[in-house]
Amino acid sequence: MGGPKNGRFLSTESNKIDEPFKVEEAETVNVPPPPSEKLLVLGGNGFVGSHICREALNRGLAVASLSRSGGSSLQYSWAKNVTWHKGNLLSSDSWKEALDGVTSVISCIGGFGSNSYMYKINGTANINAIRAAADKGVKRFVYISAADFGLANYLLKGYYEGKRAAETELLTKFPYGGGFCDSLALASNNMKLSSSSSYGPLPFKDFAFSIAGVILRPGFIHGTRTVGSMKLPLGVIGSPLEMVLQHAKPLNQLPLVGPLFTPPVNVTAVAKVAVRAATDPVFPPGIVDVYGIQRFSQQMSR
Repeated sequence: MGGPKNGRFLSTESNKIDEPFKVEEAETVNVPPPPSEKLLVLGGNGFVGSHICREALNRGLAVASLSRSGGSSLQYSWAKNVTWHKGNLLSSDSWKEALDGVTSVISCIGGFGSNSYMYKINGTANINAIRAAADKGVKRFVYISAADFGLANYLLKGYYEGKRAAETELLTKFPYGGGFCDSLALASNNMKLSSSSSYGPLPFKDFAFSIAGVILRPGFIHGTRTVGSMKLPLGVIGSPLEMVLQHAKPLNQLPLVGPLFTPPVNVTAVAKVAVRAATDPVFPPGIVDVYGIQRFSQQMSR
């Protein structure tokens, strides 16, 4: 798996209103300013999107979500702090007001079905969102795409063609991307670490990307998934596989079967990296593979 031929190769988941407070004698109270950054999560009530919303709220961001169902059915206390918009990305007039005041966007929009439907929901819907965000002056756009899986690319042709078409549009409208984040090069290049990021060090000193498109390409995303009243513990399978396959990267390069050895990744890691990519000006633009997602997530946990 590699970046675009003309790309540049780079080294590599509260909007709460302040309540009145009492000032005691000889006490200084520092009231934090209201959030200056507003994040719009496309598909924020889904499995990945809900984790991204929660992570962004924990980072102190004002968070909004857009989906076809509008109001969230999530039964979590944090959900009431998200502004829920109803709209359809395939209908341009139904949702663009959701971009008002937005500084960054994360898209989790995707789905399965017939090839024509998969291209429409994974490709056309995201392309519409990317174009609207660029026209609105949004500075950073993060797209949750998918890793290649060899034969699956042909069996799910509409899914992958839609994903790649959306990626191409993102790197066109947010042109400071276009590279491929090689996570292993972070260690081998022995670069100086920047201290300008509020999230922790990144291997780019005195570097800031005012406009950036970031593409995350995870494989199988695991964690506890809620379907109706049921909770599916995908981590029971995904977590052990991740532990084993993250150390088997050479197998990922084997012809035909190599992509089957792509390690799963925890939904929390995807959410942390997505929010960081959407808000941290020194996060490198371009394509981040599953190994890069794991490495950035580990950096944030230190």
